[in-house]
Amino acid sequence: MRKLPLILCFAAGLSLQNTAPVSAVELVPSGNRNATQPKVPGASARRTRGSSFNAKYQKIRNLLAKDRKLMGKIKKAASTFGIDPIHIVGALVGEHTYNVDAKDRLQSYYVKALAYLNQDLSFQYKGVSIDKLVAQPAFSKCSKFKNSYSLWSCRENVWNVSYRGKTKEGRRWPNHRMGRVFFQPFYAGQTFGLGQLNPLTALKVNDLVRSRVRREPKLSTRRAPEIYNTIMEPDSTLVYMAAVIRNSIDSYKSIAGFDISKNPGVTATLYNLGNVRIRAFALKAKNKRLKSSGKKSKPPQENYYGWLVNEKEADLRSIL
Repeated sequence: MRKLPLILCFAAGLSLQNTAPVSAVELVPSGNRNATQPKVPGASARRTRGSSFNAKYQKIRNLLAKDRKLMGKIKKAASTFGIDPIHIVGALVGEHTYNVDAKDRLQSYYVKALAYLNQDLSFQYKGVSIDKLVAQPAFSKCSKFKNSYSLWSCRENVWNVSYRGKTKEGRRWPNHRMGRVFFQPFYAGQTFGLGQLNPLTALKVNDLVRSRVRREPKLSTRRAPEIYNTIMEPDSTLVYMAAVIRNSIDSYKSIAGFDISKNPGVTATLYNLGNVRIRAFALKAKNKRLKSSGKKSKPPQENYYGWLVNEKEADLRSIL
């Protein structure tokens, strides 16, 4: 699942609408495939100094349990996109256990969102705006895509193949993800708000969100503060989280032939890792090789982040 660059060009060039449905879909049941939790990355441990993963889990768990207004918003967002709310709860728990501490009150997220809305922000790297970057000839192949997910996936792929860690157009570009290079203000972090979303992720699912929630605006890279406000303001954050999870479920079903809608640990894993369609194509290719050699195909598995969500599923369902 880690060898993603091998199929970047292939996967990014296909839109969701053009993906052929698989003939048989295998249900991934609830629960973990791994008996013990996969190793937690050192970065997560460093973010937890002075605390513990269990303490951070309890903090976000208690925030969700006590704030019935927040839980109502979670259920509404889940219903809008036809998913079980446990998937949103799982992603929130994973982010705030292994990424950042949850704030004590939901109101704190609204205040922070408004603060970003009033900032003079832009998507750029050392004077080169993201709009100027994607106007370069290397990105012209992406113009055929009108769907926001396919368009930005294509652009991200061009970055990875032609720019990332390379010298192009007279400068050496960082060997980092496009989301990290162009979409983090003041180098303060790569993900933001209650849902710990990246602006690039929001741009990808913008069309999906707007197809279900008419009040949500068409996001533009020329209005960076609006995008940051969108991913940090709790009401819209939850809608975008639901859209990301809906896309994961649909992609794994249509591409890899697995129904992951009953396993919040797998959807939480994908929420954590990103590049969902690429990973779905990678799993499809892997299982095709297994079948050709007479072996049984393997379902998607949870990482350390998703493992916790599945391990705590009964507890998390109790607060729903």
